[in-house]
Amino acid sequence: MKSKLGLDFKKVEYARKLSKKIADGVKEFVEPRSTTSIERTICRFLGIDGVNAEGVPLPNVVVDHLKENGLLEMGAAYCIGNAIIETGLSPQQIAEEIAGKKLNIGKLKMNSLDKVLDTLEPYVNQTINKIKDNKETRERMIREIGEGKQPYLYVIVATGNIYEDVVQAQAAARQGADIIAVIRSTAQSLLDYVPYGPTTEGFGGTYATQENFRIMRKALDEVSYEVKRYIRQVNYASGLCMPEIAAMGALERLDMMLNDALYGILFRDINMQRTIIDQHFSRVINGFAGIIINTGEDNYLTTADAYEEAHTVLASQFINEQLALMAGIPEEQMGLGHAFEMNPDIENGFLYELAQAQMAREIFPKAPLKYMPPTKYMTGNIFKGIVQDAMFNVVSIWTKQGIQLLGMLTEAIHTPFMSDRYLAIETAKYIFNNMRNIGDEIYFKEDGIIQKRAKQVLDEAIELLKKIAEDGLFKALSKGVFANVKRPIDGGKGLDGVFLKGKNYINPFIEKMLEGRC
Repeated sequence: MKSKLGLDFKKVEYARKLSKKIADGVKEFVEPRSTTSIERTICRFLGIDGVNAEGVPLPNVVVDHLKENGLLEMGAAYCIGNAIIETGLSPQQIAEEIAGKKLNIGKLKMNSLDKVLDTLEPYVNQTINKIKDNKETRERMIREIGEGKQPYLYVIVATGNIYEDVVQAQAAARQGADIIAVIRSTAQSLLDYVPYGPTTEGFGGTYATQENFRIMRKALDEVSYEVKRYIRQVNYASGLCMPEIAAMGALERLDMMLNDALYGILFRDINMQRTIIDQHFSRVINGFAGIIINTGEDNYLTTADAYEEAHTVLASQFINEQLALMAGIPEEQMGLGHAFEMNPDIENGFLYELAQAQMAREIFPKAPLKYMPPTKYMTGNIFKGIVQDAMFNVVSIWTKQGIQLLGMLTEAIHTPFMSDRYLAIETAKYIFNNMRNIGDEIYFKEDGIIQKRAKQVLDEAIELLKKIAEDGLFKALSKGVFANVKRPIDGGKGLDGVFLKGKNYINPFIEKMLEGRC
């Protein structure tokens, strides 16, 4: 299809080649390494759940035990499989014995890798089949009751109490929302464990726990049948427990995960080695489970100027695309992020925003792009704010975005009221209905403001990708190429959880998920 922006798609392909080179460098680094959070994920997938007498999650207890006994490089899968052979216990029972100081798996006789893999096979298959069943359930429900039109209307709940979140989520679905994101409690991304059970005391959001996922899933399924529209559930696979939260989402049938490769590095100061290794396994899980990932390029523009740094968003989208492909995620599950965040005082700012959004749509035609609302320049002037949000909605329907996170009337003042959410949904529905096919009807002036802007951003993104490809992603991040934030390769939180895999290391889940992705 001919580009409305007059883009040179040879340049687009060149950008993808540069991004693949960057991703290949990441792959070379990731493959010989694992992390404590990946090993805890393997424990969870083998059926280990619950907490010890002190409230420490059993996956943490087991992995800490391996680390203390010098077994971490062998990996949780081998060590647990070997313990099954030697004790006759299940993975859950093994974890409980370790927690009770009744078992030291470092003192057990070591069996052959083949024997361990055979022993693990039924546990691995049980989890793989559960995730497949969840994917099939989602697809069946969408066939039976349907879904909203794109752009899907995406709203948040953030009360801190999962039961209150349920009330607000169901109300939002009845008002017309298609996607409910449960915001996590402040700073959960910095916890190196996943809280256990239902929670009611989060601050600025609700803790991501498997039980909270289960409670919200049940509530959204109920309201889906009521409104005759499948309602998608979202949470956040980022931070020090990135793969664990992806695993919980796959087991409880979440539909979308915030799963950016760089967000934790840039905005939470999590060590880049830890994050880059963790993001790969988390994305493999999401890809296999049919979960749409959302990337966080919109966040760059909250710390850097949206006009001057627009090319960094596009460059990051290219890199995220290649890292997602590397993890087996199809384009249809790549909710690449961008945002309507330019200073409203810029003359012709709407045209520049339109150029950026149209460019993302043309370069990533199959991706359900996630478009974020204006936030940086929102003020207490709610009347101007609702106009900014309306212009954002116009760009979204015009350029056929896939996922629309709605701006709220008073979000610059406090967590939005339910009434604000209602107004945001009604406004978006009105604009989307009245302008549904505007993008099919209007073409852009050749070499006009919009076309020139898109070409400029693409050219600048290519120049940036050249530099990143030359330096490698780690060095580029240390130079502050994204969001004007510099991070050292050995700095930040979580580096002590990174290790080199030993000779007999295995992760049977990653192999099956990449080989058996539907």
